[in-house]
Amino acid sequence: MNCLITGASIGIGASLAIKLAKNGYNLFLTYYSNQELCQELQKEIQEKYKVKCFIQKCDLKEEEDIIKLSQIIKEKFGKLDILVNNASTSNDNLFMDKTKKEFSEVLEVNLLGTFLMSKYMINIMSEKGIVINMASTDGIDTYSIYNVDYAVSKAGIIQLTKSMALIFKNLKVIAIAPNWVDTESTKEMNQDYLEEELKRIGQKELISREKVVDVIYDTITNQNIRSGEVIKIYE
Repeated sequence: MNCLITGASIGIGASLAIKLAKNGYNLFLTYYSNQELCQELQKEIQEKYKVKCFIQKCDLKEEEDIIKLSQIIKEKFGKLDILVNNASTSNDNLFMDKTKKEFSEVLEVNLLGTFLMSKYMINIMSEKGIVINMASTDGIDTYSIYNVDYAVSKAGIIQLTKSMALIFKNLKVIAIAPNWVDTESTKEMNQDYLEEELKRIGQKELISREKVVDVIYDTITNQNIRSGEVIKIYE
């Protein structure tokens, strides 16, 4: 089984890569800026788990990067079985302070990037391929006054998932929607603000990356999960 994970140098993407490698999946991992971390992850996977693992820089704002990526994957793997649209960005600030450029970039990476990646990778996917789109409960009910662009992008990913499931009958297309997860970016943010947000939405503690990864893996392997579902992960 061949799997592409976008935004795989850190966080959920990196943890998922290790989980899949342990279970014998060949991997293609993309990064935007963390080349060194992605190279270290590639080396670890190749040495420990003896599966194929390739890495490639990919800017989700650049359609040509995505087209090139699909061509490389076809050359390396022949076909793709699983696509995990994990990469995303955010820019938390107040509604009236957001610029057109800031708002557009979040939508371009998170929503348009997921669309374009899916569009070009579906062309090289196996007949019973699986697409996992990383959404968020912020696209449903945990959004804040600071992240309207992020929330809109994740709500869009949820609708994109449902539409793709309707269009591509042979594929399984699922959205995974966790709330606050224990990742590097979460640890780097203002901890007082984080505590306030957790209290506001009633989240007792951060969700572990392992829990999210286990849900994604179960979604990939569980044939009873139907295409178009949105799997929420609350804590």
